[in-house]
Amino acid sequence: MRLYNTLTRKKEEFKPLDEKEVRMYSCGPTVYNYFHIGNARPFIIFDTLRRYLEYRGYNVKFVQNFTDIDDKMIKRAQEENITVKELADKFIQEYFVDAKGLGIKEATVHPKATENIDAIIDIISKLEKKGFAYSVDGDVYFSTRRFKEYGKLSHQSLEDLELGSRIDVDERKEDPMDFVLWKAQKPGEPAWDSPWGKGRPGWHIECSAMANKYLSDTIDIHSGGQDLIFPHHENEIAQSEAANGKPFARYWIHNGFINVNGEKMAKSRGNFFTVRDIANTFDYEVIRFFMLSAHYRSPINFSEDLLEQAQNGLERIYNCLDNLEYLTKNAAAMEMTESERELRDRLIGLKEKFIDAMDDDLNTADALAAVFDIVKESNTNINAGNNPSKEIIEYAYSLIKELGGVLGIAQKKQDKSIDSEIQELINKRQQARKEKDWNTADEIRDRLKDMGIILEDTPQGVKWSFRKN
Repeated sequence: MRLYNTLTRKKEEFKPLDEKEVRMYSCGPTVYNYFHIGNARPFIIFDTLRRYLEYRGYNVKFVQNFTDIDDKMIKRAQEENITVKELADKFIQEYFVDAKGLGIKEATVHPKATENIDAIIDIISKLEKKGFAYSVDGDVYFSTRRFKEYGKLSHQSLEDLELGSRIDVDERKEDPMDFVLWKAQKPGEPAWDSPWGKGRPGWHIECSAMANKYLSDTIDIHSGGQDLIFPHHENEIAQSEAANGKPFARYWIHNGFINVNGEKMAKSRGNFFTVRDIANTFDYEVIRFFMLSAHYRSPINFSEDLLEQAQNGLERIYNCLDNLEYLTKNAAAMEMTESERELRDRLIGLKEKFIDAMDDDLNTADALAAVFDIVKESNTNINAGNNPSKEIIEYAYSLIKELGGVLGIAQKKQDKSIDSEIQELINKRQQARKEKDWNTADEIRDRLKDMGIILEDTPQGVKWSFRKN
């Protein structure tokens, strides 16, 4: 498998430190609101990377944090007249609602900043002792110029970064590019005891501390959105490597931005959407499918038309699975024919195409194309065939399920229950057809259609499905 490493700016063969285990850290949400579609992309992409690594036989120790203390959280909690903890608890719970809907597996560990204050203080103390950090009036800053490799992730010199950055003016800092590790308490803010007085951690330090605590000094993969390359991930590298004297992460993986109807997403433009907003119109799984339809490093445009296309694509896969499942119940347990063995070989080839795509820097777009090729082969040579063997039906069905599982799609069990009134109408129509009473049969078909039930007459009998709006 080859992954594009932001650190080296090239695709590299993926070789974890332990041949059986992958240590992976992915930046999680700041829990002051429902997460938006820009957040959803890295959550989905790196869940898919985790799934694929597990599919290839690795044990993945996956850590995704919750930032449950920062300026935005304090401001929101004050506006709502609740504590920061109450705000965090609420939106952590809401995170799991949306994440579950999107098919995102829970991390091995979901650490919170506020529950790891000791580890954060420990790493700041190390940095201070080694001369990489200094305190001023209860605040602690990291000295960027003392870390000689600062800028190696964003591939810019410290001077270039300073020119291109919005820097908070603070005359107490030794250098404008120095960043805060520990913030002294302000009136009304939550705070913890520390060697520098009561205060709270800065944003960047929490990820370094938790990756170190729950994984190791050196991890295999660190992932996140492209917007985190600088300053967040750049600062994580500086802190971690200055404190531990070892490389922090071997592979840095970043996803591209999301535009909405061709424009950058922003509240001021009125094109800012949370996942919960979108899920009121489209199924969560459609959102996931949409995110996987483009290569993760490419920018992706988000629009209602594209979501409808994603919905149609997902329905094609589910319709194929429904047809195969229906055929399985009526298929004869006979050996595969020669043409079916040839079909199986083609399906095996498409599975290899899927794996090749995923091995090539997690190319989910091409992997999905391979799944659709399997659907096409199944529809053409099994669903439209006469009396296919149970073996080839089950092979095609299980293959779509297997590869869909890697992508986190097409795993739902469709609701196929109908009430007694509808079943009675289907039975009456079947009887009318036996008696060649075509007018009655057509009338019942139209009535069922108005009720949202679509009938399909097949060689194996009548098949019904819910009409999708």
